[in-house]
Amino acid sequence: MRALFVGGVVDNSEMDLDGPHPPKHYPENTGGGASRYSLRQVGTTDDRVVYAVYGAPDLDDGFVERVAGERDYARRFAAKVQTVH
Repeated sequence: MRALFVGGVVDNSEMDLDGPHPPKHYPENTGGGASRYSLRQVGTTDDRVVYAVYGAPDLDDGFVERVAGERDYARRFAAKVQTVH
């Protein structure tokens, strides 16, 4: 699955993630109390997660959803969007 980032220093970056389910935060464990990106959306096809959108800690959900929509991740991955709370 692909991890896609909105905001912060890695805005508009992508990387591969292992496993069937994306972690709630990225990176999962910082060990130093640093702010982490939060999972905001997933894109699924055939009951499988194909991408995960992570938002910077200082961004509200609406902004992340708008940017993800503008970047058209759902079309790119031919996936159904699900918002994560």
